[in-house]
Amino acid sequence: MGGGNQTYIVEFILLGLSENPKVQILLFCIFLIIYFLSVFGNLLIIILIQIDFQLHTPMYFFLKNLSFADLCFSTSIVPQMLVHFLSKRKTISFIGCSIQIVVFLLAGCTECALLAVMSYDRYVAVCKPLHYSTIMTQRVCCQLAIVSWISGAFACSVDSAFTLCIPYQGQNIINHYFCEPPALLKLASADTYNAEMALFLVGVIILLAPVSLILVSYGNIISTVIRMQSREGRLKVFSTCGSHLTVVVLYYGSGIFAYMRPNSKTMSEKDKVVSVFYSVMTSMLNPIIYSLRNKDVKGALGKLFGRLSTVKGGTTEI
Repeated sequence: MGGGNQTYIVEFILLGLSENPKVQILLFCIFLIIYFLSVFGNLLIIILIQIDFQLHTPMYFFLKNLSFADLCFSTSIVPQMLVHFLSKRKTISFIGCSIQIVVFLLAGCTECALLAVMSYDRYVAVCKPLHYSTIMTQRVCCQLAIVSWISGAFACSVDSAFTLCIPYQGQNIINHYFCEPPALLKLASADTYNAEMALFLVGVIILLAPVSLILVSYGNIISTVIRMQSREGRLKVFSTCGSHLTVVVLYYGSGIFAYMRPNSKTMSEKDKVVSVFYSVMTSMLNPIIYSLRNKDVKGALGKLFGRLSTVKGGTTEI
């Protein structure tokens, strides 16, 4: 596309995480393992929650949504990274870059809302146990999940519109490993103040608002736990909530660092490393931290393997 003597960019070149061929091969192996674990872990969680009736509870319903968001999140980024690790010229079309931004933002912003909803679920379970079944009904859970996805879609549409509607002419080298709004804005050939302010304000809403809800929820949970007489009850609460808090700290900590500060003109190596945490690592760690340590999930996993071994044994006998 052209306008006068200016030509609009139709593709971008990504510098990636390293220019050293040997390091790129090593990174390919590492990220391939991470992606495999992420896909396997999240798919396993979704399947277990779907087929095991004991996991048909609000907490696991939200966890299933979180796992699906994680799948979309990592799949929008990692496969392209793996291809680029083995390519000399790391290019992505403007349309491909736009799709990556939309999926990344939709899944990422939805995950922010889901983590806040999950903290509210834990608050009701710990602080209002007698009213839990009447408060967290199936209808309420569906409504909270829908609101989470709608809020993610709203944040995604605003950020995407402000980022992609700016003209990009001339410079097309992105010092990053994927198309992320802050990295892309550095190449804009027009004033990016409005876009940066939009990203910041959406960040306040989608990052700080859920964090505030999480802090209030856990403030009440801690207050309730302190008043508990049973040591076993305290340990059970800390075990359940500790996993969720670990995920929250990893995801929100790195996300706030990336989106809640002024957009500098250059992308540092530190910025890339921080991006790896929330764009790649959390999708792999969520199933491990949040659910595979859980007794209910382990029990469901044992039953699934038991069924599979029974079916295999029956087939062998025939």
